[in-house]
Amino acid sequence: MKKSRGIHVTVLFALASLLAMGTPVSAATAATDGATDSTASAHATAGSDRRGSDPGVYTNPLAPQVPGDGVVESCADPTVLRGQRAGDSSWYLYCTTDPLNDEDVDTHGDPVFHRVPVMTSQNLVDWTYVGDSFDAAPSWAEPGAALWAPEVIYSSTFDQYYMFVVVTNTASAVSGVEGCDSDSAIGVATSPDPTGPWTFSDTPVVAPRPGGTGCAFLWTYDPDVLGDTIADSGILYYGSYYGGISGAALSLTADGAMADTDAATLVAIDNKYEGANVVQKDGYYYLFASATNCCNGALTGYSVFVGRSTDPLGPYVDREGVSLTAENTGGTPFLTMNGNRWVGTGHNTVFQDAHGDWWTVYHAVDQQDPFFAFQTGFTKRPALLDAIDWVDGWPTVNGGAGASNDREAAPAAQPGQVSRHRYRPDVTQEPKRSLPRYSDEFNGTTIGSAWAWQREDIAPKATSADGVLRIPIQAGDLYVDANSAAVLVRDAPRGDFVIDTRLRVDVPAGCCFNYAQAGILAYGSDDDYVKLTESSIWNTRQTEFAKEISTAPEGWARYGNTVVGPPGDDWTHLRLVVQKLTGAERRDAGEDTHGFTAYTSRDGHAWVKGATWTHSLGDDMRIALVAYGLPDPAANLTAEFDYVRVSTVKERRRG
Repeated sequence: MKKSRGIHVTVLFALASLLAMGTPVSAATAATDGATDSTASAHATAGSDRRGSDPGVYTNPLAPQVPGDGVVESCADPTVLRGQRAGDSSWYLYCTTDPLNDEDVDTHGDPVFHRVPVMTSQNLVDWTYVGDSFDAAPSWAEPGAALWAPEVIYSSTFDQYYMFVVVTNTASAVSGVEGCDSDSAIGVATSPDPTGPWTFSDTPVVAPRPGGTGCAFLWTYDPDVLGDTIADSGILYYGSYYGGISGAALSLTADGAMADTDAATLVAIDNKYEGANVVQKDGYYYLFASATNCCNGALTGYSVFVGRSTDPLGPYVDREGVSLTAENTGGTPFLTMNGNRWVGTGHNTVFQDAHGDWWTVYHAVDQQDPFFAFQTGFTKRPALLDAIDWVDGWPTVNGGAGASNDREAAPAAQPGQVSRHRYRPDVTQEPKRSLPRYSDEFNGTTIGSAWAWQREDIAPKATSADGVLRIPIQAGDLYVDANSAAVLVRDAPRGDFVIDTRLRVDVPAGCCFNYAQAGILAYGSDDDYVKLTESSIWNTRQTEFAKEISTAPEGWARYGNTVVGPPGDDWTHLRLVVQKLTGAERRDAGEDTHGFTAYTSRDGHAWVKGATWTHSLGDDMRIALVAYGLPDPAANLTAEFDYVRVSTVKERRRG
């Protein structure tokens, strides 16, 4: 578990998953029922409650039926596999260890943790829960170890299935250190059938990896194997924030697997990514990985980013050409919040349907129903399904619109079927008409009178010269009740508007200047704002996009964040679009009044669209600049703002 200050890119997993395991329901022993190149055609599968009267549509979230006992309301870290043997027409969905729904408690009222629940489907929309993969953790695990983030493949050589899974806590004989609970590893189990029974190998595929002395182990999480079927060798990806994501050669045996971890290659930098999924298309390998906090309730900012490479072990670069291992870390947003009910859209799996069209299944958080009913703070993560469009060689969800909340065209789950999904490019926003009254080129020798410090008594000595505003980075913060940083504010327009700035932060290369940051805010108060900054996070530089609220129910978060595109090597361009919400938009957003969409650019020309947070900042919403987060004021670092330009909004459809 890791929590940062300043940028607060918390990477917490559901704490409840670390509790002692409850009794699983039963081990599944048998299957039941044994990109937009689509063309127009009716979908041929049978209708159901999930589809309404039209068999060719569905709505999120997926809600697998628990026979005689409701539906599966949480399916975190999902992975999807089509039956790989001839004649197997089923699809299989596997989830991380969690309760199934709000009522899934034992006689004492404690949650029941299911060790890798399994669902089956004939149409990729209507799923049925058929049991759990395991009754117990492997013999080399500590009692109470959880099993996370399953990955299932088929071996044509051995004619059996392999499940790779995180084992969160290993025995001291495996890790070599007594008394640790963070010595995670990757285990593997084999089965003749995709629903089990599964038999664990006697040793880990990836053993606990020391990250220092004592119990400092790297996070050995989130396995992914390249391909659904392999012969007896392939590539295994694994890792998380603490340690980064690596790829290693994988060899299968009749009863397990081995990975050449001594020759592993780092494919995504530490302190930004986890949850790898790699697929191959048109000569490229695409690495999908998730960033920020998976489990922060209604303020979960978890999002998926993508890079591509001509080699399965990289280097992977984003659409701007920036490597996912660079300090100014690359990654093109693939799936992130779009302003509707779904936040925390992450840890995805990518696959092709029976017609060859591309889809993604991922978990998300309903911001109006974020927690299990039996435990506030335990984030519930249902599985969602959406179409992938490929635009100029890059994947995007629903044309860039992201997670769907309305009726969508269903996949082609069986041979001969065709999905009715059609590519429709998402709306993008950009400046239209300049609003000089609210803008500043900083051409004077003093800060203009339109600006004022929110806390003048602690304000740094800012200067304006040569067309640049310079603000020393304070050893302060603006997080929940720790409001010890000064904020430079000015009035904002009443209607929709765009804030643009060009800035740089003179943080030296390398680690660590946590969490020095500078950027722009839509500011209601110290406890109600939306923030877009360039930030230093351990060994990385990232663009943080955050939201804070002043009040929340007990046990709910007040601060949440995600990230956008990579910062520039010198100057970084930040853009925040503010638009009023109406009608269904407001209802989806829990009656928030405005949507705030982030963009970043390395050169001021090619812009990366990021997430949309919603918020209600009132009629006194202002524009603000900040420069804070440095723990050591003796470092004497400065943020420079070239301008602040405010404009009206123009919308267009990209692509």
